[in-house]
Amino acid sequence: MKRLNQGILYVLLALITVNCKEKSKEVTEAVSAEDITQPNIVIIYTDDLGYGDVGFNGATQIKTPNMDSLANNGVRFTNGFASSATCTPSRYALLTGVYPWREKDAKILPGTAPLIIGTDQMTVPKMLKSKGYYTGIVGKWHLGLGSGHVNWNERVSPGPNEVGFDYSYIMAATQDRVPTVYIENGDVVGLDPNDPIEINYNKNFEGQSNGVDNPELLKMKWHHGHNSSIVNGIPRIGYMKGGEAAKWKDEDMADHFLKGAQNYVKQHKSEPFFLYYAMQQPHVPRTPHPRFVGASGLGPRGDVIVEADWCIGEFIKTLEEEGVLKNTLIIFSSDNGPVLNDGYYDDAVEKLGSHTPRGGLRGGKYSLFEAGTRVPFFTYWKGTIQPGVSDALVCQLDILSSLAKFVDSDVEANDSEDLLDVFLGKSNNGRENLIIEANSKTAYKEGDWVMIPPYNGPEILSAVNIEIGNSKDFQLYNLKDDRGQQNNLAGTNQDKLRDMVIKFEAIRGEGYKQETQKLELK
Repeated sequence: MKRLNQGILYVLLALITVNCKEKSKEVTEAVSAEDITQPNIVIIYTDDLGYGDVGFNGATQIKTPNMDSLANNGVRFTNGFASSATCTPSRYALLTGVYPWREKDAKILPGTAPLIIGTDQMTVPKMLKSKGYYTGIVGKWHLGLGSGHVNWNERVSPGPNEVGFDYSYIMAATQDRVPTVYIENGDVVGLDPNDPIEINYNKNFEGQSNGVDNPELLKMKWHHGHNSSIVNGIPRIGYMKGGEAAKWKDEDMADHFLKGAQNYVKQHKSEPFFLYYAMQQPHVPRTPHPRFVGASGLGPRGDVIVEADWCIGEFIKTLEEEGVLKNTLIIFSSDNGPVLNDGYYDDAVEKLGSHTPRGGLRGGKYSLFEAGTRVPFFTYWKGTIQPGVSDALVCQLDILSSLAKFVDSDVEANDSEDLLDVFLGKSNNGRENLIIEANSKTAYKEGDWVMIPPYNGPEILSAVNIEIGNSKDFQLYNLKDDRGQQNNLAGTNQDKLRDMVIKFEAIRGEGYKQETQKLELK
């Protein structure tokens, strides 16, 4: 009897054990991607999008409902900056946390430029990878590839994969530069080995058409600088021969990168992931998909902004459908300010209407004035970040240190500041100061003040009709009272000017030789 009772007990225990295992299995299977404790991180980076190009910063002529929804349900920064007024330097600072003026090669690069980020250098993806994140980039790169002598018919290295990205699907430089091909993990996508790619930025290949000699082949007319090889009826910067099967179709690029970003999320939703989604809009050439032609009423520039907004909306839908939106921190910004005519006749000026891409600021892309570097900027984390507007001074430069704090990494960068609480909406204490850069020239910001040193050169970049901030005299503006920078106070507020110059030079270092005697301080 005793043995029988023991047998019954063993059977009962076995049944309980099996039942517990089944319940445990059910619970495990019920765990969604949102229950992963380590939050995903996505940076959405637009190209040449101005402060005033979006509804959440006051635009009314262009509709950006998806960006607006994210910004208005996250922390919208009115004082958010790119580090530079041009693309390559800003992207360098974003990924490395280092001021671009510290790197002499951080300037607008040709498509054949070598990689300017050192493979031993700390980067955002490298830091996150060390904390268990799968890291990827989809979109524009423009930070150089290889060592300066690239054979595009073999694996191109070093590149994104050598500076921290587990996965990369990119265009080498910009949409208006050759090579006009996609590159996945170092390999040109769809390349026919019997039609090898050749690239030259100085000399055309014999027998190849170009924008100067063959205007009859153009579907987009060049205005300045874009008159070399013709691809898809669009003249480019630089010469390219071969690689016909691999060349992209411009009108499909937005959809192409969107699909890449969506697939990345679907493939890695079960692990912590970082995605740098580097969009190409509204950089030239502006080639909206036929679905968006005429969508804005402002010509191709407006249309590609509407297209970009739609892409962002579709990407957010994917995050939601895959169950990861509530566990994903999103950082959104632009690499620099706006430009209208940037090399092509595309009605950007003629159809502008009452739209103001600068949003009441002065300057634009290439400029030391505010519109060059003050850009659309917000953070969003559904259910975690509370909606709000912040006037804290923040910069893309600070993303590395802030994300390091976010994932409990001990990585530090001298130029990048930990502003995690600001980005999460828990604090309004931003940077005390910031050095901004445009075309290798720098200026100093502190609080409501900005100081621009004297520089030689034209005051207006005539090709694009933008004031670039050069003057033979010091410039000092109080942005609180003069957001449009119309009243130079350098002559009437010498004490403030002297204080700003001293602080600027202390950060800028020996590489900057400023003739302080020009101040003629009393």
